[in-house]
Amino acid sequence: MRGDLEWGGVPGLVRSAAARFADREAVVEGRTRVSYEELGTRVERAAAACVASGVGVGDRVAIWAPNTLDWIVSALGAVSAGAVLVPLNTRFKGAEAAYVLARSRAKLLFVTGTFLGTSYVAALRRAAGEPRATGPGPVLGAGPLPGLPHLERVVVLADDAPADFRTWKDFLADGEGVGRDEVRRRGAAVSGGSPSDIIFTSGTTGRPKGALITHAQTLRGYEIWSDLAGLREGDRYLIVNPFFHTFGYKAGIIACLMRGATMVPQPVFDVDTVLANVAAERISVLPGPPTLHQSLLDHPARDAYDLSALRLVVTGAAVVPLRLVERLRTELGVDTVLTAYGLSEASGIVTMCRRGDRPEAIASTSGRAIPGTEVRVVDPSGAPAAPGSPGEVLVRGFNVMSGYFEDAAATAEVLTPDGWLRTGDVGVLDAEGNLRITDRIKDMFIVGGFNAYPAEIEQLLGLHPAVADVAVIGVPDSRLGEVGKAYVVRRPHSALTADDLITWSRREMANYKVPRTIAFVTRLPRNASGKVVKGELRGR
Repeated sequence: MRGDLEWGGVPGLVRSAAARFADREAVVEGRTRVSYEELGTRVERAAAACVASGVGVGDRVAIWAPNTLDWIVSALGAVSAGAVLVPLNTRFKGAEAAYVLARSRAKLLFVTGTFLGTSYVAALRRAAGEPRATGPGPVLGAGPLPGLPHLERVVVLADDAPADFRTWKDFLADGEGVGRDEVRRRGAAVSGGSPSDIIFTSGTTGRPKGALITHAQTLRGYEIWSDLAGLREGDRYLIVNPFFHTFGYKAGIIACLMRGATMVPQPVFDVDTVLANVAAERISVLPGPPTLHQSLLDHPARDAYDLSALRLVVTGAAVVPLRLVERLRTELGVDTVLTAYGLSEASGIVTMCRRGDRPEAIASTSGRAIPGTEVRVVDPSGAPAAPGSPGEVLVRGFNVMSGYFEDAAATAEVLTPDGWLRTGDVGVLDAEGNLRITDRIKDMFIVGGFNAYPAEIEQLLGLHPAVADVAVIGVPDSRLGEVGKAYVVRRPHSALTADDLITWSRREMANYKVPRTIAFVTRLPRNASGKVVKGELRGR
């Protein structure tokens, strides 16, 4: 296992990849083709610009943009300058993004211009145009957004930017006075134990919390992922999984850097574009949620595309039908189909199937604990559950986060004194140690591969002036796996309709969080302690 012992941290990995795979294609984006050597040069230039912008070791740098070459370069540049990366969900609305920026006290933000018809710059301006409380103590620094006083600079990944922001081109030019030696010195200051990134994930409180992960955890975890998946030099990897998620950033970018695979980023999931990319770029590796592969298999024009280069699929995040595994192997000739399970608090990787596992095991479980970790299923008393019996899934090992960023109380709720992470997921272990996730204590449901948290959605819906009370559950959906259903108690004399509330929700929250159906009720079922009995709602 090389991992952190060889590279030290992500900056060392980038330099190593640039040297080992110099002439090999690193990134393909349309007509732009970048070699590993050139990628290394671009990352160093971005790192120099970060240094020139005043970014110090340990400062948080956020990125709010879709899967692009600029995302790869800016993110790796920030980390190579010693910063801690804070990726933002591209489906966030302005207020959601502003909350994470304030909570992390990000010093620098890379943001896309217009994406899917939305100006992210305008959304951020609306959300952070007024000063907002960021906690006790004096406000340090002042930037272009009054509501985010710690955010000193915003860089728009485009050719145009407002006067108080910087364009990507101008930002890079700012770093021309910073020498390579200084950039290398910054990278060398990063050790395996240094924080690498903060992935914000919502919990039962409804407020996003940042899982703090180190360079060593990232490198060790995705060296293992690459080994178990069989990723190899020369593979061509279509990265549809969003970079703001560990599945896209770490199982995508980091894994490709380790093995010398070519990254083909795709900003938006569209099955026609996937088919065209797989055929044109001879894609061999295509991880993603089951919905991606199901859509590809069922496309009426599939036979018009040459998909013969596909050899590796890694999926998870939802129930995987055995028929899907069989079809990928028989209809598309995919040699390796694997399933996995992870969560941000455990570096995104907990269990994984192995090549050679039975198709039934791959379809019905998420595999076994990765090397160097333990997985346990416990009953409500904390005692180990018998094989085949459900209980809460606990994880312990190198992959478990050091804690939530500056949130000791929330950390204490999920990390036990002896190092076990309480995942909040309900699962079953079989006699061979394979894990099957059966339910979620936190009530979280998965919409097309994205985690949706009822408590957070309920909190947002509760801001509507006509909503008196609300509860959200996940319900089955043939296309997305699960979607939200909201049970809503209207305020007296309100004429609020389901369409009204759904339209309002689409303006106020990321699309995957928006309930697809609304049921109006006179009251919500509650137990003696006042908690909503969601089991009764599901029974309806």
